[in-house]
Amino acid sequence: MEELCNYEQLKLENQLCFPLYACARKIVNLYTPYLKTLGLTYTQYIVFMVLWEEKSLPARDLGRKLYLDSGTLTPLLKKLEEEGYVTRERSHEDERVLTVTVTEKGMALREEVRQIPAKIGMCVPLEQEEAVAMYRMLYKILDHAGE
Repeated sequence: MEELCNYEQLKLENQLCFPLYACARKIVNLYTPYLKTLGLTYTQYIVFMVLWEEKSLPARDLGRKLYLDSGTLTPLLKKLEEEGYVTRERSHEDERVLTVTVTEKGMALREEVRQIPAKIGMCVPLEQEEAVAMYRMLYKILDHAGE
């Protein structure tokens, strides 16, 4: 019995990370059928969400906003550029800075995905206050984890 007590912290039911991971997967899976018809992945979709708002920004800042490393972001941006959704251009002042800009074709996608958040929202059984509280808690974790 003493041995079992020493490993309570390793039980799946005692982990905060597991329900966060499982919920994230389920939510992303809810997006998949809607995005698939447009040929988009969830990660591409969130890149667009930033670009629709910002229009143009350094790839480094885009990665920071999305919590994505360059190993994930670079091939994704390359593919979006090949498809004509974004342009990538090196800064003339500093070659290390790569600026990503959404194209007109990329902006046009915004209209096609406009209804997706409401559709996903109908699948999530949270009251508005619960969703706001969860949003705040998740960003509290994101902003402080790994510091």
